[in-house]
Amino acid sequence: MAEMFLDKFKALVPRYLDAEWTPGEGYSRSELSELLSDSELPDRTKLPLILEELYLALGQCEEILEAYHFIFDPDELVTEEGYLLFLEDEDERWVWGVDTADLKVPDPLIYRRNNDKHEWTPEGATVSEFLFDLLEFSFEED
Repeated sequence: MAEMFLDKFKALVPRYLDAEWTPGEGYSRSELSELLSDSELPDRTKLPLILEELYLALGQCEEILEAYHFIFDPDELVTEEGYLLFLEDEDERWVWGVDTADLKVPDPLIYRRNNDKHEWTPEGATVSEFLFDLLEFSFEED
């Protein structure tokens, strides 16, 4: 499958960190595959393209992946309540995920769970729309 988001994710390093992107910011395909095999995901779970390319471009860039919200490391990914969880707020009140029925969609819709009530609601956006907006909000200057 063609790359859709890889260059956009790489461009976040110079934009937000005032540094040049290097391959060390992300994982290689083999590293990502190994980390996913160490996760609690069911065998043969394929990540949506958006998440795969996020990890390939920025998987080791904590300055971006842990800016007010925490994007899970690949070996921390889990499925709960029919969703692949990959993002949590810093207070652990909310978690975001993708419906496991949509994992083959390159850029699926994103859902948010209230951790107290275990209620899921759609965000009305795709994962890419949500992530790029979230990062822009996280790094905008006051």
